[in-house]
Amino acid sequence: MARREIRLFGDPVLRTVCEEITELDAGVHALVADLCETVDEPGRAGLAATQIGYTQRAFSLNIDGVIEYVLNPELIEVSGEPVPTGEGCLSVPDLWFEVLRYPYAKVRGIDLEGNELIIEGEGLKAQALQHECDHLDGKLYISRLDREARGEAMRQIRTSNWF
Repeated sequence: MARREIRLFGDPVLRTVCEEITELDAGVHALVADLCETVDEPGRAGLAATQIGYTQRAFSLNIDGVIEYVLNPELIEVSGEPVPTGEGCLSVPDLWFEVLRYPYAKVRGIDLEGNELIIEGEGLKAQALQHECDHLDGKLYISRLDREARGEAMRQIRTSNWF
């Protein structure tokens, strides 16, 4: 459909807990097309519906040039010891902080035909799965930072040229 503008920190839609998709109608097909087209740029690993202004549970991934999507994702498994992982977010541009993430993650959801879909991975893919599920629960990665790092993130946001 179209590449959509990314919503930035401060936009209330980013704090929205997304609604489950109950009907696989034309609107949901358009949402998936928008998610897949908008994530298809260098440096973009994932994109949640809230980041382009939708409040339905859906996200897309772009890992190693492979574009995927999932509707109604549920993080069903993580494993390994959480490790500090450098992380950024399209909705909080130009910031990069260490966040504790599990090295393996598995998400269950559905595709556009209503078929069960499992997406799992390690490394960047695991990180993206966790990050995008957080978005759909109304959480930005900076909320996972310790007090000191969160304070620094907020300072950087307040002094940024986009805020």
